[in-house]
Amino acid sequence: MTALATEQITGRQLVDSNLFERLVTFLEFEEEMDRPQAERVMDQALAFIDMAGHRSDVPLSPSRKVDPGRHAFILHSREYADFCHRRFGSFLHHNPFKGRRLRDGIAIRRTVRAIGEMGYVVDHELWGTAADCNPPACCGDGDGC
Repeated sequence: MTALATEQITGRQLVDSNLFERLVTFLEFEEEMDRPQAERVMDQALAFIDMAGHRSDVPLSPSRKVDPGRHAFILHSREYADFCHRRFGSFLHHNPFKGRRLRDGIAIRRTVRAIGEMGYVVDHELWGTAADCNPPACCGDGDGC
């Protein structure tokens, strides 16, 4: 029997090492994260952005822990715009839904599934979907489901 090896990719592979370094450093100082946490958050944020740019068919949402990474990249507007045009052919806007709670367990699980389907490594702890997570204590929103 032959086993198929499937190599998963990481979000950090989507940008050059210098940009990844600058984004991680931004998170370290602006979000007061330690370096390992900032690297994990940025990796997952990049995977989320790439997946979101390719999936407009369903509502998707980053977790509270991953969202600072997305915002860090958006604030680096020139690099973010270049990334969007290279990956998607157009700019991917940030459009939060006013007055609607997006980070429910269903949206987070749908988002995590879509990221995994694209071949990305998913850091379940940052998404609130780790095996040791017991709903409603964690569903990706940090406040319960």
